[in-house]
Formats: sequence, C-alpha cells, structure tokens
Amino acid sequence: MNGLECRLDKWLFRARFYRTRPMAQAATVGGRIRLNGMKVEKPGHALKPGDILTLGRGGDGQVVAVRVLALAERRGPATEARTLYEVLED
Repeated sequence: MNGLECRLDKWLFRARFYRTRPMAQAATVGGRIRLNGMKVEKPGHALKPGDILTLGRGGDGQVVAVRVLALAERRGPATEARTLYEVLED
C-alpha cells in the first residue's frame, strides 16, 4: 500500500471505532463492515480518503455511516481521531 491508503483494521483502530486492533480485525472478518456498500471480510483491505464505511455501533443494533477524511500514522487522542472521518446523516 502506498501513503494514500491504509489497512482497514488499522484505520478502524486509529479512528477509535474499536479499542484494539484484534477487535477491528474480528469485526471485519465477521462481515460487520461495509466499504462503499460492499461487505468486506479482509482486515487488510485498502482504505483511502473519500471511502464510505458502514458499521455497527454498540450492541443495540445501531448502524453508522462515515466518510473517511484522512489517514493516521498512529492512534491518537479522541479529539484527533474525530478529524479522520465525518458521520453521514440518513
């Protein structure tokens, strides 16, 4: 992958959607993540700014769609993680 792409599991972890990278990998392998409307089952799938992710939030069946705005080199504080995406309204 080049500097304009990131592994899906790494981005989900760095954007703080999951507490650990193995949890992000399990969600991806379990088919709970959609990338641009298509189910993704490989944690190493390439992700780039502009992509749309759809994923479950919490255990109550809530679904959230986000647009990837940026990639991150590391997992930073929550305020920094929120700059990586925008939540899309229905």
